Order: sequence, then structure tokens, then C-alpha cells
Amino acid sequence: MMNNHPQYGTVWFTALDTTGADTTGSLLTGRTVLDDGTAAALVAVVPDPDSRFPRARNGEVGLRESLELAEWVTSLDDPDMPLVIVVDVPSQAYGFIEEKFGLNTTMATAVNALARTRLAGRPIVSLVVGKAISGAFLSTGMQANRIIMLEHDDVQVQVMGKQAAARITRRSVEEMEAAAESVPAMAFDGASFTTLGGVFESLAPGNPAAPDAADVASVQEAFGRALADIRDSGTTDLRCRLDSDQALQSRALSRKVRQVVNDQW
Repeated sequence: MMNNHPQYGTVWFTALDTTGADTTGSLLTGRTVLDDGTAAALVAVVPDPDSRFPRARNGEVGLRESLELAEWVTSLDDPDMPLVIVVDVPSQAYGFIEEKFGLNTTMATAVNALARTRLAGRPIVSLVVGKAISGAFLSTGMQANRIIMLEHDDVQVQVMGKQAAARITRRSVEEMEAAAESVPAMAFDGASFTTLGGVFESLAPGNPAAPDAADVASVQEAFGRALADIRDSGTTDLRCRLDSDQALQSRALSRKVRQVVNDQW
């Protein structure tokens, strides 16, 4: 059964895609353009109610999605063509079949493909349009050089969903939300995640569930700024997330621990 969460991934992929790609299936691939006309590869994991894997019908990243993503990324011809990942993923696909056939390995394959192409010089930008939860985000949009995030109530970023986090910590959802007010790392909203330093830019579209031409243009312009920033940095790693102005304030202790570990390694 499909959930009632708007299909932001499908909506934004369709709005950005310039190829008229088929939007059936759980992995959508196509092309988009930046504000200066630069062509970029475009991909999104989206809900597929007809998936043969029941646990991967609501946009989760499962066996098929992770392997197909890795294969597609590896098959891209032009090593310099930017890659845009549209993110609205509620989780990885939890299930007996997924555990039996090694979901951890297939997701690592997707991470490896994205990390290798990024380290080889391909600029990657992710656009978080909805949920960015757990291993599904780690194996897709978190591998990007720069993250752009939409600002609206349905954007969620966390290690796990609210209900799951409440169960595992033996707290109520209300208690989790109260704790998140003083500990941004425990929060679920995009604004709190931004304070941790991992987001390059946030955008507030007029209608995130049905973007108009102005919304699409603003995102394309942000892609252009992100691409310029990637190229100006001269790096292919993700150090910007620890060196940003937000991270210098909100992740001071994390940075200190990393430095101590590096000094002793």
C-alpha cells in the first residue's frame, strides 16, 4: 500500500528532466540543465507500487534500486558531466528478502559508485525535496559534493524516522521532538540539519509539491552556484561539511574529536 506522502521525488524529477524520460519504475534517469545551459545527468529513487519487492514500493532504496543506481552511474560516458540526485527517500528497504540477499552489500555498491565518480572529478549535487532518511540518504544524496535543500514541512533528515527513533530510545515522539529543540542532531527538519553545516543552500519554492517555472529556474540557478563552488574549491572530498561556517559553530566538539583521533592514528 502506498503512503500518503506526496511524491516529491517524481514531481521534481519530471520538472527538471529535459528528456521526457519514462517515469515508471523505482529508478528514474534522465538529463537536466543548469542555469548556464550546462547539461547534467539526473537521477531519482521514487515510489513504485508495482515493484516485485514489497518493502521497496514507497520510495525506499532496496536491492534493485541500489544495484541499478550503481550500474547507471558507472555507465555514464562523460566523466566531467555533473550529476544531480533528486532525494525523497523514506528509508532503506527493510525485509527478509533484503536481509537474506545482502542489502548492506548492494547499498555499499551504490555508495562506491557515487564516491568513485566524485573522487575522479565528476561534480555531484543533491537536491533534497522530501525525506532523506537513514541508509537511503547515505547511499544517494549524502555522497554529493554539495547538498541543496528545499524548505517545507515535509522535508525530513535523520538516521531513522520519528516513530522508529522513539521506539528504539523508548521515548514518545513528543519527547523526541522536545529534545530536538536543543540538540539539532536529534531533529528531523531540514533547518536543523542545515545548522550542522552539511547544506550548501536552502530554497523556499512557492509550491514544493507542484513546482512552477520560477521554482524550477531558482533550483537550476542554485545548481549553477553549487557547481561553481565545487570547481572553485579544487577538492573532490566532503571536507566542506566540517569546514563550513555552520559546522565551525555547531560541530566544534566533533571537529575536535576528529582532530584528536587523526593526531593519534
